[in-house]
Amino acid sequence: MARKYFTKATDIAKKIIEARVKEGDVVIDATTGNGYDTVFLAKLVGKTGKVYGFDIQSKAIENTQAKLRDSILLDRVTLIKDSHENIDNYVKEKVDLVIFNLGYLPGGNHEITTKPDSTIEAIKKSLDLLKENGIIVLVIYHGHEMGKLEKNSIERFVRELNQKKYTVIKFEFINQVNNPPLIIAIEKSL
Repeated sequence: MARKYFTKATDIAKKIIEARVKEGDVVIDATTGNGYDTVFLAKLVGKTGKVYGFDIQSKAIENTQAKLRDSILLDRVTLIKDSHENIDNYVKEKVDLVIFNLGYLPGGNHEITTKPDSTIEAIKKSLDLLKENGIIVLVIYHGHEMGKLEKNSIERFVRELNQKKYTVIKFEFINQVNNPPLIIAIEKSL
């Protein structure tokens, strides 16, 4: 039996990332959450690569740090307890990829969520940091009120990006219930 390809948004995002990230790359996990993407990225960039991981919640940074330590990958990652909107205060080099998993920390306080204004600011700064042919992957959880606002703001923003400089695609499940997350990916051309 063939393995299903279209399973969930995070699996599709990982397929995109696996196709692009290689040993030695510099990447950003703009929302470390429980650390799964950070560990995944640290494995892909290898010993010569670098991962920057951002989160505003101490619990997220602690969870991520523990997973990295358990996987013996901590030396490849710089964890930063700050909002992704301040990404440019910490990352001074060009990057190959930025991933955002938007919404709230799974298993955490659902009142603490990513917000449209700070996320748009982080996307703008990430676009400036991207190398030519670099990509941004946004996994957008919009099954809550702030998530709906964030999704709408992001879609408005990326629709206006210059098509000569950026290619923007959207992956969305259209026959599933309960507002499944969607993916927006941006590739920088110039």
